[in-house]
Amino acid sequence: MQQLHDTTARNLTTASRRSLPLPTPALLRERLPVDRALAEQIDRHRQTVRNILNGEDNRLLIITGPCSLHDPKSALEYGHRLAALAEQLRDKAFIVMRAYVEKPRTTVGWKGMLYDPHLDGSNDIGTGLTVARHLLRDLAKLGLPLATELLHPMAADYLGDLLSWAAIGARTTESQIHREMVSGLAMPVGFKNGTDGSIDIACDAMGSASHPHTHLGMDDDGRNALIQTAGNADTHLVLRGGHDGPNYDANSVRQAVTALQAKGQNPRLIVDCSHANSGKDPLRQPHVLRDLLAQRQQQRDPSRQHIVGVMLESHLEDGRQGQDKPLAYGVSITDGCLGWEKTCDLLQEI
Repeated sequence: MQQLHDTTARNLTTASRRSLPLPTPALLRERLPVDRALAEQIDRHRQTVRNILNGEDNRLLIITGPCSLHDPKSALEYGHRLAALAEQLRDKAFIVMRAYVEKPRTTVGWKGMLYDPHLDGSNDIGTGLTVARHLLRDLAKLGLPLATELLHPMAADYLGDLLSWAAIGARTTESQIHREMVSGLAMPVGFKNGTDGSIDIACDAMGSASHPHTHLGMDDDGRNALIQTAGNADTHLVLRGGHDGPNYDANSVRQAVTALQAKGQNPRLIVDCSHANSGKDPLRQPHVLRDLLAQRQQQRDPSRQHIVGVMLESHLEDGRQGQDKPLAYGVSITDGCLGWEKTCDLLQEI
C-alpha cells in the first residue's frame, strides 16, 4: 500500500510540472554581448539618473514608451523618434525609454514578449529571452537609456546589463525576493506604491533593498547559488495611484515626502502619469503631467525639489487593441497609450 501511495505521489508531481532547458544568462550574454562602448554609455546613463535622484542634476527625468513591447519593428521606430526628441530636449529633460518585456497579470493573460514572443500562447520563453535581449540592445545602441519593470527576479540576470533604470511594480513591492534582488542591482530602482495607494510598503521595500542580503539564487552559468549583495543606495518611490484614486496632487505628494523623510529615505520621487493617476485613460496623462510641472515650478529652490521624474505610457498611435490578428501597427496590446504626436507635443510644451 505504501509503495502504491509513493508511486501515485510521483505521478501527480510529474503531471503537474514539466521543465525544459533554457540558455544560461552567461550564454545569452555571450551570444548578444554588450561591447565596451555600450557598457560605458549605460554606466553614464545610470549615473545621470542617480544625479537627478540625488538633486545634483535639475533636469526632469522622463520615462516614456509603450505599456509593453510586442513588436520589435514598431518599438525600434518609436526608439528612433524618441532618441531624436531626447537630443532636442537634453538641456531641460533626461529622457529614458520605457522598454517593458514582462507584464504583471491580475489573473491570467499575455505576460509579455519575454514569455510569449509569438503572441499565440506557445510560451516560447527561450525565444522570448533572445528576442527581448536583442531588441533592448538595438534600442540601447540608439543612444537611449532603457527602463523596464523586473517582474521575475531571474529576468534581471538576462537583461539587467542593458538597463539604466528599473521598477518594481505595485504587486511585487512587498515581495522579499524582489527586495533581495534589488539589493544586488547596479542601477537605480523605483518601488511603486501598493495597489491600495499606500506608500508604507514601498518605504519598507526601499529600506530593505538598501541593505546587504544573502539569499538563494542562480549564478551566471545557471547553477543554484548562494547570492550575497551589497545593498542598493539608489532606491526611490514611484507614485502610481491606487484603488481609491490618484495620488499625484500636491497634498498626496507632500504626505509621501513627509513619510519618506520620517523613515530616512530619499524624499525625491517619480510620479507615474498613467494607471490609477490617469484613471486608466491614456488621454488624461497630459493633464497629470501639467499638474506635476506646476508643482515643480512652485518650488523654485532646486535643492528642495521633490518631484524629479515622471512616467508616461506612449506608443506610435493612441489607445490599445486586442490580440486578434492582424494587429494594427504601433498600437498597444496591453494598457492604452498616448500616441506619438500627442507625446511629442506634450514634451516639447513642458
